[in-house]
Amino acid sequence: MTKLSTRREVLQSSAALIAAPAILKFPEVRRASELRVGVIGCGGRGTGAAINAVQAAADSGATIKIAALADAFADRVKSCRDELAKDENGVAAHVTARDADCHAGLDAYKKVVAAPVDVVVLATCPHFRPIHLAAAIDARKHAFMEKPAGVDPAGIRTVLAAADAADAHALSIVAGTQRRHEQCYLEAMQRIRAGDIGRIVAARCSWNQGGLWVKPRVAEWSDVEWQLRNWLYFTWTSGDHIVEQHVHNLDVVRWALGVQANPDVELHLAGVDPLAARGLGGRQVRTQPEYGCIYDHFAIEYQFPGNVLASSQCRQIDGSDSAVEEVLIGTQGTCTLRSGFAEISGPKPWRFSGSHNPYVQEHVDLQRAIASSKPVNEARQVAHSTLMAVMGRMSAYTGKSVSWDFARRSKLDLAPARYELGALPVADVAVPGRTPLV
Repeated sequence: MTKLSTRREVLQSSAALIAAPAILKFPEVRRASELRVGVIGCGGRGTGAAINAVQAAADSGATIKIAALADAFADRVKSCRDELAKDENGVAAHVTARDADCHAGLDAYKKVVAAPVDVVVLATCPHFRPIHLAAAIDARKHAFMEKPAGVDPAGIRTVLAAADAADAHALSIVAGTQRRHEQCYLEAMQRIRAGDIGRIVAARCSWNQGGLWVKPRVAEWSDVEWQLRNWLYFTWTSGDHIVEQHVHNLDVVRWALGVQANPDVELHLAGVDPLAARGLGGRQVRTQPEYGCIYDHFAIEYQFPGNVLASSQCRQIDGSDSAVEEVLIGTQGTCTLRSGFAEISGPKPWRFSGSHNPYVQEHVDLQRAIASSKPVNEARQVAHSTLMAVMGRMSAYTGKSVSWDFARRSKLDLAPARYELGALPVADVAVPGRTPLV
């Protein structure tokens, strides 16, 4: 397996390209109705995003070709190709990727961004999102980037730099925070902006559910291969479930407060950052070695400007109650949001009716932005929402209050010393009061 540089070396190379003078020759940013898509990360989400991109063409008017695939592991590339070839998915005719266009290895992403593709789908485990986004923007590709934007402040800063570069080159970036593309959420935010619940004074959000998949270790896997294949359970790969999953709910809270605070900002790009986070969490049920080093529950209190407090819960424990929602409490009403559901109670009651697939709509919006030459850039909002989740994790892990200013300047960098399939001890489980805040 090819060895990669350290993250510092990879990102220094990307930064040099971002800052390169205009005389350098880069692939032309295409505006044609045919869009060639390269997929980086061929697991369930990457495969699903490829299917969604093809499905979106019916509304966007684009012609979509899945032209290249990449993953760290060859069996994942094969499983993606096999899934895309199934008749019931209806996308086989749109797959033009040949054997030579399918790549495996930790550096396989480089071959996709260098290929003649127009859009890249970034769907690997979250740790690599900043590196892959920087490479895509360097190569002048539009991007669909799954959430979260990274796992640590160092990665978030890389994403923000890539967002600036995307603006400079009129490139579009759409993020996998699909609630910002879901009709019930958009209609609710319009009503919040119109004042239907008054001024938001408090909020709560949760992603509480049972456990997720776990892959038992195979003898021939190295430490790094096991951790990448079981990426949910290691902080360096996933950011912990508060970052990997709960970021959706935290993003909605930031969004709603931003809709009120910034009425001139386009609705789906609004957001307000918290001032500080104070959190608890632990590892009570998933304590076996196969669950790596992450927690199984968190509870965070976020302080926002205007003395607005938001309480946040997330849990992955079998046999416990499930609750995935956001509740926004205003001076004149309350708005409750869940995927497919939105309701306002109070003097101006309202309930959403209808159905909508936000996973497809994300790609409709991206494809329309490219076709219209009116770029959309969601990288900053998903980066800030990810940092909100990261600061909550930092607080719970250390037992310390964490300010937004500290989090955005933090030197925390979870990258391994080198990217190669070799030995890598599992990090210690964080212990509040002992784990340092850096």
